[in-house]
Amino acid sequence: MLSRRNATVVAAVAAAVAWIVTITVLVAHEDAPGAPSAPELREQLTAALSGRDTDALAGLLDVPGSGAADLAGDYVRVLGDDQVRDVTVRLVPDEHAPTTAVVSGVGRSGARFTYPLAVTSAKGRWTVSFIPPLP
Repeated sequence: MLSRRNATVVAAVAAAVAWIVTITVLVAHEDAPGAPSAPELREQLTAALSGRDTDALAGLLDVPGSGAADLAGDYVRVLGDDQVRDVTVRLVPDEHAPTTAVVSGVGRSGARFTYPLAVTSAKGRWTVSFIPPLP
């Protein structure tokens, strides 16, 4: 029979092991960043930018480590500061096999803007990168 002290130690160790196993299982089952298809990437990217949704944008970025959340937060803040509206996203050269996402919109001054983002696909997930696409 365990003493009260030993029983407390065993319970603490068991709780720590259970916590580690739970975190490991949750991380292993976490979805990879990106969208399941190129058209879905376009829709999700448009919604994230239009809605200034930091979490949704971070989930679409091809950024290593934890940098996606910081980049998405900064980007959404700039969209808000410039009062960006009417955001659209086109995938080129082909909607189903794109290499570039062309983001367009209207800024505070009413001037239209357009810029390209590189589109990547890996392991069945489609993402964008905030670097200019290679020609």
